[in-house]
Amino acid sequence: MKRHASIAMLGVLFSGILAACGAPTGGTTAATSAPATAATSAPSTAATAAPATAATMAPSTDATAAPSAGGSGEVIKIVSSLPRTGSSKGQTDTIVNAIQQRLAEANNQVCDGQFTLEYEDMDDATAAAGKWDAAQEASNANSAAADEDVMVYIGTFNSGAAQISIPILNQAGLVMISPANTYPGLTKPGKGDEGEPEKYFPTGKPNYTRVVPADDLQGAAAANFAQSIDITKVYILDDTELYGKGIADVFEATATEIGIEVVGRDSIDGKAADYRALAAKILDAAPDMVYYGGITQNNAGQLWKDIRGEGFEGAMMGPDGIAETAFLEAAGDAAEGTYTTFGGLPGDQLEGAGAEWYASYTAEFGTVEPYTSYGYEAANVAIAAIESVCQKDRAAILDAVFATKDFEGILGTWSFDENGDTSLTAMSVSQVKGDAFEFIEVTE
Repeated sequence: MKRHASIAMLGVLFSGILAACGAPTGGTTAATSAPATAATSAPSTAATAAPATAATMAPSTDATAAPSAGGSGEVIKIVSSLPRTGSSKGQTDTIVNAIQQRLAEANNQVCDGQFTLEYEDMDDATAAAGKWDAAQEASNANSAAADEDVMVYIGTFNSGAAQISIPILNQAGLVMISPANTYPGLTKPGKGDEGEPEKYFPTGKPNYTRVVPADDLQGAAAANFAQSIDITKVYILDDTELYGKGIADVFEATATEIGIEVVGRDSIDGKAADYRALAAKILDAAPDMVYYGGITQNNAGQLWKDIRGEGFEGAMMGPDGIAETAFLEAAGDAAEGTYTTFGGLPGDQLEGAGAEWYASYTAEFGTVEPYTSYGYEAANVAIAAIESVCQKDRAAILDAVFATKDFEGILGTWSFDENGDTSLTAMSVSQVKGDAFEFIEVTE
């Protein structure tokens, strides 16, 4: 999924201006970074998938370490760093549930009991920010890097947070598996800002992977879908953050290329009291559609209310950053009819092992959010990599994760490429109808 913030936020790590608050579970060490060098691909070792079974773990609601369930071997820790404070919590609760579900299926053991798995649920958000916070993400990453038992870091949820933690964890040789980051520049040369992604890997060896497709695919798919419903003029907005601006840029480039006229482009202040002046400007431009690149937490609900309140009756569309219950609650009736795209398939559209997982998850926990299945798959890959090497060794586990090929998971059969990107490319489009997102189609 996602997401955001400028690389300039790295300066926060060195100045200490932003204070970490809220309810973190990680340490408080200040972040440091070594000079970046060119990235190279990790050597390949074999990785195999563990089969999915029924869920046995109770839902998680607090950012705490989960107790181990059986096994007496040496401890291997898997941690996650996700926004567990603020409106993202509804989404990340389901990701944490899915991670714990997969660990419970393994009875919290790997390698025939040689190792006991322990899980820690870290919060990278603060109450003051109401969303992810750069200093808190740095604290989590430093805490994980310093803990010799931690072998896998599942995160982040927001792409801007990944910019903070990747270099820290890279120097520690600790593999990251993101269930939600979609900003292309984290992995894809030539798809982001100058120096990306090499500058995130100071050791010269990548340590970052993601199980979700990137926004260079999602933004293009959104523009193509807009054309398919006869949109000819669009007004584009973004929330200024890494994820939001990035996907809006891709949408704009694709829209222009395929003949959709871009009649306006603005960035919003995510803390503004209202957007009535902007809404009036949009109406004057007379678009068929308003496209917003950004997340719910940057005031998307108020933005929708003001644009609709000003009288705009055209289509409205956004990416996976608003494809969550929190957006429906924030926008209220103004959300009705909104189109959303998602880099993958909704849980209820999965087939085979994915359909079995969906049934077991909903029976145990109830609601599935867009990134729930990706949390499960991230844990699935982590366990498979550990099982393939049976060593408490960060380098060996990192190499095994990057060597994931033809993995038979709940998302289908897929592989990581040399950059840590998934081979899956399917995108889906949904529309808000009533109080829910209704699946429309799979698109490319």
